Amino acid sequence: HQTPPLWLCGLRGSRRRRVAAVTPSSAAGTHHYDLVVIGGGSGGLACSREAGVCFCKRFPLHPPGTAWGLGGTCVNVGCIPKKLMHQAALLGVAMDDAGKFGWSIPGPVSHDWSTLAQAVQNYVKSLNWGHRVQLQDRKVKYFNTRGSLLDRHTVRGLDAKGTEMTLTARNIVIATGGRPRYPTHMFIHAWTEVMFGIFNKVTFALVKSHGQNLSRMEDCGASVYVGLECAGLLAGIGLDASVMVRSVALRGFDQQMAQLVTGHMEARGTRFHWGCVPTSVEKLPSGLLQVKWTEVRSDLERVEREDTFSSVLWAIGRVPETTGLNLPQVGVQLHPDTGKIVVATDERTTVSNVYAIGDVAEGRPELTPTAVKAGKLLARRLAGQSNQLMDYHSVPTTVFTPLEYGCVGLSEESAESRYGKDNIEVYHAFYKPLEFTIAERDASHCYVKVVCDRAGVQRVLGLHFTGPSAGEVIQGFAVSVRCGLTYAQLRDTVGIHPTCAEELTKIHITKRSGLDATVTGC
Repeated sequence: HQTPPLWLCGLRGSRRRRVAAVTPSSAAGTHHYDLVVIGGGSGGLACSREAGVCFCKRFPLHPPGTAWGLGGTCVNVGCIPKKLMHQAALLGVAMDDAGKFGWSIPGPVSHDWSTLAQAVQNYVKSLNWGHRVQLQDRKVKYFNTRGSLLDRHTVRGLDAKGTEMTLTARNIVIATGGRPRYPTHMFIHAWTEVMFGIFNKVTFALVKSHGQNLSRMEDCGASVYVGLECAGLLAGIGLDASVMVRSVALRGFDQQMAQLVTGHMEARGTRFHWGCVPTSVEKLPSGLLQVKWTEVRSDLERVEREDTFSSVLWAIGRVPETTGLNLPQVGVQLHPDTGKIVVATDERTTVSNVYAIGDVAEGRPELTPTAVKAGKLLARRLAGQSNQLMDYHSVPTTVFTPLEYGCVGLSEESAESRYGKDNIEVYHAFYKPLEFTIAERDASHCYVKVVCDRAGVQRVLGLHFTGPSAGEVIQGFAVSVRCGLTYAQLRDTVGIHPTCAEELTKIHITKRSGLDATVTGC
């Protein structure tokens, strides 16, 4: 008999239907599965839980500390540990404030890195296990192997013992994400000693502090999203952090907001080396790392500098994890510049039954929620349950620096480029969070900006916020922006008092007016 379609297997009744993998069939002309997902990160897990097989791709060997369990970058060395350690840094600031609010905290107060790191790792391991349980509950078959494509319908798996297996599938989803980019343009002596700090927040996997000085280096063409977050949280727990930036901070984000973020970090002690490119790292007999770099002051002036640090953390970008997948050989096109998989609006690659979601796909935001949503929607389309495509426009995000920055929609620069400077209106305000008042904290970098189309109803094109709990604030406003929020609707909304978020509902001064945008009074 013919294998029943995967998509017909699931739960009945009022609960949302779950689709599970069919049993492999030996019938001629059929595939083992209707869907195989390669990748055990956010996107792959979301897609496989909706339907099919989670064929977990084992990552290639990298330096110690860069292998992890189910959940991908987000769970193991990304969003989850980042936010927990960010919270640790915020608690340090809260203790500084506590005395002015009447609390008596016996001193001296110190931070123990190993306690924090172990607690974070324990929670991460619980999430790894939770993902395994969810796969079992959803009847998803899980293979802990490294997968590659033999042809458009055949997946080859190789486990840790070298045992090989093959599966055939009607459809294949690639969700392998990205891995750290390694510096290849410079000399690094004692490579393994330096690479404990290998990019992408692997710092979170360390069980002890590696000293009181940490230099985070930013190389050519990379955003410093990760680097700023790492430097900020490390400075927040008392380490001496420096940041080396080749050009600009937070490339791709609103640059006025980026300057506010780095300005706040500098005010709180993080040192920035602007216009600098590292040239070598060498481990000295003392165990310290000697870093040499070039400071580019102008087209004609360059100054060679050096300093010593106990630790170096690379944050020079990510590369798509496509090595060994055999994609070009089966006809899957990779972007010539980024190496990512070229996809259509429905996540389909240049091979009609092979799809790609998440960070490995070209032109997609490298954000966990977009990969999760794309994976779920793709599974539903393949099941014939929906025609809904993933909408990648107006995706909100937050940078968890000491002063958080959240945004949704266009930056001021992007709006100017798209609509013209004279065709946009920018409303803005500097405000002081109430919690900063008694604590006498510097609020000069707390700022809100609303970028609007100047014509007609003044539709909101972009909304930007620096201040406490920026992610919580922007998440709510993101719904409104996606629903076509106008400036009038924003002003007509009653704010919750006293909150930082209400400043967005009170905003009324335009940049064009030239008036002082500082909020005064309650």
